Amino acid sequence: MEAVDPTVFRLAIFVLAIFVGYYVVWSVTPALHTPLMAVTNAISSVIIVGALLAAAAHGAPEAGLTGTVLISKGAGAVAAAFAAVNIFGGFLVTQRMLAMYKKKDPVKKEAAK
Repeated sequence: MEAVDPTVFRLAIFVLAIFVGYYVVWSVTPALHTPLMAVTNAISSVIIVGALLAAAAHGAPEAGLTGTVLISKGAGAVAAAFAAVNIFGGFLVTQRMLAMYKKKDPVKKEAAK
């Protein structure tokens, strides 16, 4: 039996993770979206650590920078950028969602008019 290429194996896991994540998120009731955003931010912070490790990857010293190492570095940098956008956007959305539940101050409301 031949061994499966590690790249194909990782790609298959990535595709399965996309499907599982999609169905998990869309099955959550709207009342739980704020806690879900907090969990998403936590997961994204773990993803950014992995992305930074991939961006810092280096192959065997005698081989130099091969195509695989360059792809790994590029994919890690792109993943870090996407995860950073996801984290900052998640915090902004969570802040806006929590602001909806705050009681409005009538004194400030009158002063704004």
